[in-house]
Amino acid sequence: MPTIKQLIRNPRKPIRKVSKSPALAGCPQRRGRCIRLYVRVVQIMGSFNSDHGFV
Repeated sequence: MPTIKQLIRNPRKPIRKVSKSPALAGCPQRRGRCIRLYVRVVQIMGSFNSDHGFV
């Protein structure tokens, strides 16, 4: 435990938040988080199920 004089001389430094995506610091619009993934069944006969996602 530091003394009061030590804290006055050298105060505590705040904890810096480290970015999880430092490469996107210049372009935050590209940061995407997938909120929901689901498979939609298309009504056309013989077609495949298509995957969709909300970003």
